[in-house]
Amino acid sequence: MRPSNPAAPAFVHLAAHPLRWQLLTELAASDYRVRELVERVGQPQNLVSYHLRLLRGGGLVTARRSSFDARDSYYHLDLAQCARALADAGTALHPALGFVPTPPSPSPTQQRRPAVLFTCTGNSARSPIAEALLRHRADGRVEVTSAGSHPRPRIHSAAVQLLREQHGIDISGQRPRHLDTLVGRRFDYVISLCDKVREACPDFGGQPRLVHWSIPDPAAASDPDPVGHAAFVRTAAEIGTRIRYLLPLLIPTPQEVQP
Repeated sequence: MRPSNPAAPAFVHLAAHPLRWQLLTELAASDYRVRELVERVGQPQNLVSYHLRLLRGGGLVTARRSSFDARDSYYHLDLAQCARALADAGTALHPALGFVPTPPSPSPTQQRRPAVLFTCTGNSARSPIAEALLRHRADGRVEVTSAGSHPRPRIHSAAVQLLREQHGIDISGQRPRHLDTLVGRRFDYVISLCDKVREACPDFGGQPRLVHWSIPDPAAASDPDPVGHAAFVRTAAEIGTRIRYLLPLLIPTPQEVQP
């Protein structure tokens, strides 16, 4: 016998609050610090912090110390967890309402390829991994490049090895490039993966969408593996998840025609 008054799923309680929904919406686009969220939602910091704690407690939002200023933390919306929570909420209402995200397909109205720039400090690990994964998954439908504010002499060997062994992508011939060499280029998205480079990224003009993914440098990890390969695996997995949710924004799925 069904309960007469079943409790709503936790996700519904969390997302239904107007301020929490605002915070979720802002964090769906980019990682932000508390003071930035305060400015974006126009609410006092103590109130924003309170609701962020509730979202963290519900497993929808995570926080990570800034590598630029350890007194700051970047908040990140776990889109994969949100997708699971939404699916569970739909299923709780009716089994037919559960859903599985579908991969994006090219839009017939798309006139040109969107251009994406990934940035980090050395352009030797995070941003080359992101560049390679997005190029691979977009299958030629997105123009992708990466650069750094202080490029290293070469791509980190662990990044090269991981992409080759786990994804069949060879970037062994690629070399880090400086951000200044791309000034004047048009980009639709400029995505920083490093807290330090976010503060030093030049203005590319053309009003690109600025997005921040606060991801630690895997080369700096204190890993038992002498080349830090395990840290690179974790980093590539996080970047891969974020790219999976970026793709539908870059390559819109055509709307199905309803009878």
